[in-house]
Amino acid sequence: MQGTDMDYAALFAATPSPYLVLARDLVIVEVNEAYLCATRRTRQALLGQHIFEALPGSPAEPNADGVRNLKASLHRVLVTGEPDTMAVQRYDIPVGDRPDVFEERWWSPVNTPIPGPDGSVAWIIHRAEDVTEYVRTHPLSPDPGIKHLTEREALEAELYARARELQVLNEELRQAHNRERQVAVTLQEAMLQAPDLARHGNVAVRYLPATGSLNVCGDWYDVVDLPDGRFAVAVGDVVGHGLEAAAVMGMLRSALSAAIRALERPAQAMEVVGLYARSVEGALNTTAVKAMVDTRSRLIIYSSAGHPPPVLVHPEGVCEFLDQATDPPLAARPQHVPRPQAGQPYTPGDLLVLYTDGLIERRDESIEEGLRRLVEALCRYSTLSPERVADALLADLGVAGGARDDIALVIVRL
Repeated sequence: MQGTDMDYAALFAATPSPYLVLARDLVIVEVNEAYLCATRRTRQALLGQHIFEALPGSPAEPNADGVRNLKASLHRVLVTGEPDTMAVQRYDIPVGDRPDVFEERWWSPVNTPIPGPDGSVAWIIHRAEDVTEYVRTHPLSPDPGIKHLTEREALEAELYARARELQVLNEELRQAHNRERQVAVTLQEAMLQAPDLARHGNVAVRYLPATGSLNVCGDWYDVVDLPDGRFAVAVGDVVGHGLEAAAVMGMLRSALSAAIRALERPAQAMEVVGLYARSVEGALNTTAVKAMVDTRSRLIIYSSAGHPPPVLVHPEGVCEFLDQATDPPLAARPQHVPRPQAGQPYTPGDLLVLYTDGLIERRDESIEEGLRRLVEALCRYSTLSPERVADALLADLGVAGGARDDIALVIVRL
């Protein structure tokens, strides 16, 4: 609602569903009125308490499923950063004014992570819909007596059995998702193999998938050795996420790696890959930048296809954008046009930084603001080793735990 000041604290307090907000250590930091009514607790009794100390479960059943399953669910949320919906759970809680007396409750919990500035889980919103009255009430048998008790117990048993079935099914789905994620990670690692990288202790690389993805996306990096002590580095970005984008990435990355080995001039290599990209479905508007470092002449020769400009960082903290050879993205032109190329001298000790737009782009700011923040961070860390610069840069820009878009980063100490 544009133009409207929203009181989120009042909104949270008035929400009819019971909610807790937990810190990473599972200490209760906020609670709404509906949760207080459902548990018959006061804010003072809950705030600042560990959830399993405030609501410990019956000591007569220390291994009750409700307690064990809730602990497992919260742990999964902290580890995966993904929401976790639980089956209906039985949870015995102490009666408010009689702490040694416990009552049976049935809850339908959902645990939702809230990321902090670094992308990791900072809080968990725990929603617990109370379905106790539904379990206790049997609409088909209004008459009191043994028959009603028997039918109620049968209903409870049936509901609990279905809840257990759902719990098992959820666990099987989680295991299948974990297997799929592991396959995706293995695929990504295979496609990002850069054999020549092992010979470059002066080069650091990083790849961070977009948060919420299967760990496979369309960004890539590459390092290629060339004759006479020269070497080339590249980063690229295929539009989209997931296995389809990753497959396109693998084809274009391999083509560019082969082209630079055969042609050795970045502009020519980019032309070849641009022509190839026209025949690859999903390659339209892929951006990439290729830079060749000639250690003899101390010259960086580069060509860019619609990609954010590399940065040359001098030890004294001065930064230069390599933006004199920029052309449209791959496959964007209907007709072939030779791509531009430019050279930039460097001094031993300089840093060359290539990256994809996930490092700098934010929804609420301009690209110029993102580039400014990048340069300011690089100036602060210009004297560190490439590995330390990479880690410090990701942390400084708030993407060490991942961002909305995937990120590829190459840092070279020249």
